[in-house]
Amino acid sequence: MKVTLSALDTSESSFMPLVVIEFAQDVKEETKEWLKNRIIAPKKDGGAQLLFRPLLNKYEQETLENKNLYLVGASKIRMLLGAEAVGLVKECNDNTMRAFTYRTRQNFKGFDDTNDDFLTMAECQFIIKHELENLRAKDEKMIPGYPQAKLYPGKSLLRRLLTSGIVIQVFPLHDNEALKKLEDTWYTRFALKYQPIDSIRGYFGETIALYFGFLEYFTFALIPMAVIGLPYYLFVWEDYDKYVIFASFNLIWSTLILEVWKRGCANMTYRWGTLLMKRKFEEPRPGFHGVLGINSITGKEEPLYPSYKRQLRIYLVSLPFVCLCLYFSLYVMMIYFDLEVWALGLHENSGSEWTSVLLYVPSIIYAIVIEIMNRLYRYAAEFLTSWENHRLESAYQNHLILKVLVFNFLNCFASLFYIAFVLKDMKLLRQSLATLLITSQILNQIVESLLPYWLQRKHGVRVKRKVQALKVDIDATLYEQVILEKEMGTYLGTFDDYLELFLQFGYVSLFSCVYPLAAAFAVLNNFTEVNSDALKMCRVFKRPFSEPSASIGVWQLAFETMSVISVVTNCALIGMSPQVNAIFPESKADLILIVVAVEHSTPGSSVWQGTPGKVRCGGSCSTKREHKE
Repeated sequence: MKVTLSALDTSESSFMPLVVIEFAQDVKEETKEWLKNRIIAPKKDGGAQLLFRPLLNKYEQETLENKNLYLVGASKIRMLLGAEAVGLVKECNDNTMRAFTYRTRQNFKGFDDTNDDFLTMAECQFIIKHELENLRAKDEKMIPGYPQAKLYPGKSLLRRLLTSGIVIQVFPLHDNEALKKLEDTWYTRFALKYQPIDSIRGYFGETIALYFGFLEYFTFALIPMAVIGLPYYLFVWEDYDKYVIFASFNLIWSTLILEVWKRGCANMTYRWGTLLMKRKFEEPRPGFHGVLGINSITGKEEPLYPSYKRQLRIYLVSLPFVCLCLYFSLYVMMIYFDLEVWALGLHENSGSEWTSVLLYVPSIIYAIVIEIMNRLYRYAAEFLTSWENHRLESAYQNHLILKVLVFNFLNCFASLFYIAFVLKDMKLLRQSLATLLITSQILNQIVESLLPYWLQRKHGVRVKRKVQALKVDIDATLYEQVILEKEMGTYLGTFDDYLELFLQFGYVSLFSCVYPLAAAFAVLNNFTEVNSDALKMCRVFKRPFSEPSASIGVWQLAFETMSVISVVTNCALIGMSPQVNAIFPESKADLILIVVAVEHSTPGSSVWQGTPGKVRCGGSCSTKREHKE
């Protein structure tokens, strides 16, 4: 017999606040009251049956600012029933993993009626987010007080409130005590140790835990390359052509590490229960718009947008724009080579110490320009992908990732391919790779971590002074926390973090045979990256909502694609080396055939075999055609 919410008492006079809703300053009271009633209403009446109260009471609202902040929580029973509704998978007493049900709750390991730690705080906040997003319009035609904000049956109320600007933001609160414990074991004490991945998962959820798990794994996977590369660099420094052995090791390493990661990732997500979670039917993304109609698959009323119009936008606007950007990137690359020729000519004419330093200036300028172009293109790609009007969030993400990866790959690596295979200048290739890698790492650390942390510290000092000046009797600790966190930046997901690792993997796997120190610099960067990213998650950005995930998603496919390219590249470099050419002085055809045979026999050349979309795309890819979903 299934337990229903209406049969249980899920109300509490006081509750632990988990999520904050911030309304716009001029929102009408009738709108707030309407949303409150929908949030606290029983599920059988179309409500969420959650707990809801303002941050400040009526007296405090008369004396303080921030009158539009509201707190959301839930009773213990409501959380357990919500865990069943979202399909959370938990470990049973017999050590098997099963979907949690309230009726069989006593069969799950760690459950006790007096224990409040069975569900992590991240899981509780995910459940509240799920319930808020599933508040649907019934017979309302508009949001009360806002006739221009139209509604239709089945429309998500929270998404409509956000897109209309009535609700500014919805974010989960930090648990300061749990956060302090996590920080003490994570990054406050610098030491060479494993990260507390399970604790990160318990606090931030599976998606972020998988990112830090992959970052840690990739860093340790780089250590053999760094250990081999250091003596190789020291003893063969001036002989740029003796890279065959290192290139051979490189092409094997770049394929094996991804296969080992897939096994480790599956072990982690099975233990967390997300590997077995059933995928829910994907709702239309908030930015999707069209003519209201009936979805032929679901039978629900929702916006409909013809697929051919989307295809026209992609092929007639987005594709030409991307090609134009790629052309511009190549044009900038040729300017960089002109600067290299100029600097080299100046040095040959004078031969001074000053001009020898000047030889590195074009590469440094080009590396900075690459970072600027990558960031500007990212904004353009986001605008274009949003304008294409994809119905599903997964389709939006896949098209965005494809646009960004294509441009970033060409922008970052085109000059290296040109130097390696057109100019065939291994000395210039080593110099360019070193400059691009080191400069990009320094810029990323400054822009992504140090600058946001400095700005957040300044804001935190202002908030504390303001709270200390208050003379009213309020819960200053909670008030200060909410005011401080609502002004923090919003963490936009792991996209930029994975992109940085993707480019780093490219620098190491493609051409590190001519600059063996690339892996060593990558290891040093990643050890600081772990701590700076941890600091960013804990102290710079708002706490993100937990998102269950079974893998690193489409990034697995992206890394495997880079692995295939690195296999081909290293085989080509081996074929170009003087040592291999000396073995086949007369017959170039035999050399080409052997290089092709080696490339095809490498594990990385077969990553495309099998059934795509099961392991490779994880929870981020959609296996159906978008217009049919």
